[in-house]
Amino acid sequence: MRQPPLSSTASYQQLRTHAADAGAWQMRELFAQDPQRFERLSCEAAGLFLDYSKNRLDGRTLELLAELVRERGVERLRDAMFAGEKINLTEQRAVLHTALRAPREQQITVDGQDVSGDVHAVLARVKEFSDAVRSGAWLGHTGKPITDIVNIGIGGSDLGPKMVCLALRQFAHPRLTMHFVSNVDGHDMDAALSKVDPETTLFIIASKTFTTAETMMNAHTARAWFLQNGSEEALAKHFVAVSTNVEAIEAFGIDPANMFPFWDWVGGRYSVWSAIGLPVALCVGYGYFADFLAGAHAMDEHFRTAPIEQNLPMILALVGFWNREFLDAGSVSIAPYHQDLNRFPAYLQQLDMESNGKRVTRAGDPITDYATGPVIWGDVGTNGQHAYFQLLHQGTDVTPIDFIAALRPAHEFHNHHAALLANCFAQSEAFMKGKTIDEVRQDLQGLDAAEIERLAPHKTFPGNRPSNTILMEYLTPATLGALIALYEHKVFVQGALWDVNSFDQWGVELGKVLARKIEAELTGDARPQQHDGSTNGLIARAKAAV
Repeated sequence: MRQPPLSSTASYQQLRTHAADAGAWQMRELFAQDPQRFERLSCEAAGLFLDYSKNRLDGRTLELLAELVRERGVERLRDAMFAGEKINLTEQRAVLHTALRAPREQQITVDGQDVSGDVHAVLARVKEFSDAVRSGAWLGHTGKPITDIVNIGIGGSDLGPKMVCLALRQFAHPRLTMHFVSNVDGHDMDAALSKVDPETTLFIIASKTFTTAETMMNAHTARAWFLQNGSEEALAKHFVAVSTNVEAIEAFGIDPANMFPFWDWVGGRYSVWSAIGLPVALCVGYGYFADFLAGAHAMDEHFRTAPIEQNLPMILALVGFWNREFLDAGSVSIAPYHQDLNRFPAYLQQLDMESNGKRVTRAGDPITDYATGPVIWGDVGTNGQHAYFQLLHQGTDVTPIDFIAALRPAHEFHNHHAALLANCFAQSEAFMKGKTIDEVRQDLQGLDAAEIERLAPHKTFPGNRPSNTILMEYLTPATLGALIALYEHKVFVQGALWDVNSFDQWGVELGKVLARKIEAELTGDARPQQHDGSTNGLIARAKAAV
């Protein structure tokens, strides 16, 4: 269904007028004028607290943004997603990652079929298998328990489980070491295989079709490596698959009993809740994996039922939409002040940029008069402070930041945690307040007047730079699940506002098609002639180097 262009809607036009005034606002003054600003512009749900008061907006901004949500039918589209309607229009698929973390008694239908039973049947198999490996009941072909697990996947089949296993390392099984291989670059596989023993290693091949080029190249390399030390018959004790292609996995040597399926209504970047999360269950145990799912479900229910004005995903999305559309923020920096979340920015890169990096509407019309998804990037604090925060503080671009922190640590070095939180809160304050030239001059009193004037511009910070702060009590499986779901739904809301299909990824495919052609030219006798001059030249140099 074709919607009116976003920029033609009444609420968008009102926001454009409103933004002309907001461009001159100073957040210092907004806080001074409203002592209750923090209380009014913060909310919490599912174990997470969101402070969005350090953004250049006010109550009227939020009213207009909420009106835009209603005018664009975002709530209707949300309800359609939860109901299993095929909102992924280009692939005619439902979008039901939320069904993967719903309780068994919650009936969810796709094409008239209740999928809850299928989901929980797979979860039961994940539990049985992960329990066997963790307890030592599952043995390798020489009778030894598994000590290392190598997950071979790419995209969501790698980023999701890898990020979660790293984030929940405090809950990890002491005997099991997790390894993740995704890159077709042989150095990635070489690094993993150099650390493991074929007698005690379990490989998980994660590919829905069992045809993903990078994953299958890595899988066959791992298979060949294993067969140097074990027989074809032994493969079944050391290789399992997250896939739906029974014929292909049998040909590979994997027992179909050790195939864990998922469904076409689960997008790769939304799949960690499915059997793709098998490494998580193996790492932390099925009980904690269930807590992870429950935390996400709690956020789902909040997103589905809370009014816009108290709805965390809605608010996070609307603040980001405001910054992107009306304050020209072309990127968002993710700053987790928790070392165990060091892969979370990379996870969000795929989630957000693969979802909303689109230039046509859901109806296929070119988007020409507004911007869609921003660039997502970042690193853990305090590392980022000593790397790129310089640009964020004093560069010419304004980049919103999401600060994420746990109020309590999972370690006993409490002086470290106080320093960590002090840095997190101080940075958000510094980005908001900045430092005026008069304040700098005051700090430099005692220097020669000419020296003060020479130094003052370099030590001035413009401030007025937006940020959100997301807090949790502890980083647990449940709060991590809620945090991921928060961002999933934020991406959904922004995609609905921009009228893009957040659930396809055709931009991933073109390079893959061309890569297959070039690979044949690099490894065979064909001369590269059908490309541009640059590509032909690069292929020729690579062939000459062999």
